[in-house]
Amino acid sequence: MPRFTPDFLDELKSRLRPSDVIGRHMKLKKQGNEFAGLSPFTKEKTPSFFVNDQKGFYHCFSSGKHGDVISFLQETQNLSFYEAVERLAEEAGMELPRDDPRDAERARAQVGLAEACDAAAGFFSAMLGRAEGRAAADYLQGRGVTPEQIAAFRIGYAPGARTALKDYLINKGFAEHVLVEAGLVIKPEDGGPSYDRFRNRVMFPITGARERVIAFGGRALDPNARAKYLNSPETPLFHKSNVLYNLGPARAAAAEDKAPLIVCEGYMDVVALWGAGIKRAVAPLGTALTEAQITLLWRASDEPILCFDGDRAGVGAAHRSVDRALPMLKPGKSLLFAFLPEGQDPDDLVRDKGAAAFRDVLEKAAPLAEVLWRRETEARPLDTPERRAALRTHLRALVKGIADNDVRGAYGRYLAARLEEEFAPPARTKTQTGGNPYRARTGGAGRWNSFFKPEPRASAGLKRRGAPSSWSREATLVCALIQHPSLMERQEDAFLDLRLSDLALDGLLNAAIAALSADPGLDSPGLKRHLHETQASDTLERIVGDETLNKQSFLRPDAEMDEVEWGWSDALRHHLIATNARMELTETASQSFTDGEGVWKAAVTAREELLNSGSSNHRDAGGGVSSEELLDRLDRMRATVESKKKR
Repeated sequence: MPRFTPDFLDELKSRLRPSDVIGRHMKLKKQGNEFAGLSPFTKEKTPSFFVNDQKGFYHCFSSGKHGDVISFLQETQNLSFYEAVERLAEEAGMELPRDDPRDAERARAQVGLAEACDAAAGFFSAMLGRAEGRAAADYLQGRGVTPEQIAAFRIGYAPGARTALKDYLINKGFAEHVLVEAGLVIKPEDGGPSYDRFRNRVMFPITGARERVIAFGGRALDPNARAKYLNSPETPLFHKSNVLYNLGPARAAAAEDKAPLIVCEGYMDVVALWGAGIKRAVAPLGTALTEAQITLLWRASDEPILCFDGDRAGVGAAHRSVDRALPMLKPGKSLLFAFLPEGQDPDDLVRDKGAAAFRDVLEKAAPLAEVLWRRETEARPLDTPERRAALRTHLRALVKGIADNDVRGAYGRYLAARLEEEFAPPARTKTQTGGNPYRARTGGAGRWNSFFKPEPRASAGLKRRGAPSSWSREATLVCALIQHPSLMERQEDAFLDLRLSDLALDGLLNAAIAALSADPGLDSPGLKRHLHETQASDTLERIVGDETLNKQSFLRPDAEMDEVEWGWSDALRHHLIATNARMELTETASQSFTDGEGVWKAAVTAREELLNSGSSNHRDAGGGVSSEELLDRLDRMRATVESKKKR
């Protein structure tokens, strides 16, 4: 059984919010900065059990018990210490340390590293107040950094001498190899003498669990320095992608202010905001936000605000954060984006215009979904149908990458609505469309509008069951999609272009396509459950229970996909030919009216014959007509009308 080091346990507990862990085993209610509930240890009617996320513990006044998430599981779930840690580690995504005799040695080494880093922080702090630190002190004063800020962040100075820190720490009793492993000293590969990593830099200590120093960031004072900012390397204590500068104090301040965390670009931004009274800011360590850092943010804030410069580089950094966070989104967990005036960072803004100006920027923060929409619509011209179709396809691919089903569905509906709002043509009246109900969008909503909820309306095919009508033909097309949602992926363009005369069926098709656009992974039972909660539920019941439709083999749930696609394509051809024939013959009848009553009557008779040929029985039920037969009839009818006109 492995031994759990203090660092491992600290990291484990830092990755989990006590209210989340404990809230899965009992009911908690938010009260101020804490959560309250009835004691799990005694019977009571008034809550006396409290959980504090910032301090990382629970306390039960009725029983006197006090502890962390590990002891809570031990007490309430009858688990051993190892079992509780194992369960929590799995939840936090951490691997358990191996049972290795060297673990104890590593733990002792880490203690030495932490002590060396803490001693180095003390040395840097002292150097800032001495004569050799004058340039650093002047730099900080010029940036408006006060003594209070220097003390709060333990800001210091690394002297320019090659081995100043090394000599100091070795005289304190630290071994050279410890300083190398802590990232404080560099040992050349050619075997030459070691030397200080940080020289002639303003130093910012980086803290981890328990607010102990684990690494440093250094800002160069020499304008010709190779790197303006330099961070500690990866060490047993410090993993850059898992750390945020000032996270502990900022998390406490955010809880006290009941406001989200703020993510800035660098150390000086965090320090400047603290000086302006905004103490809930953190910063990544010189790189774009990582998945681990986003997870850390979400443990403290549901929607942290990321601040970026308004220039091209800032917008690019925001877009990279969008890509990193999008697959990770969960219900209630997202990011907000605040863009500063071009050429300014938070430090500049609060020094020039004060904290109120920065708070105004925060008030205008945009949600991740809006930033995503702006990026995709501004990245390419959208002046042709093909380009707009490419946008739609690209957005669907992005939505598919969201892991959480509920968030994926919400994003699909949001983007579908934005597409419709942005690109749908205005609704046309019956007169404008020449009386053609198939070309006009119902209410202008279009196929993408997932919020369109039609009023169910009985069709002629329902009133006269079994009679030849267009209802069965249209219902077949919709039923195939509901029974086999994967057909959408194969025939997406055809479905999006499909127009139905029956408003209830068209509404059901709208709802089904919107649901599949939002969540392409829906199976038939899932799609039906979704549709039952829409205003199209009555129409769904009608077509699912229709005996005539159920006789068609390709509509059966167990049909092979190739058969489904073949049957649906055949039904679509039948529908399109009949629809086009109806439109053409209606126009012919209208134009022929002035040519004489005989021609008009012939056109009307031909139209009625054609409409009645659209039998509700398809090829599987018998008595239907094929696409080729329908084309022949159409040609004969056209000939009949033309011959009447010539007489």
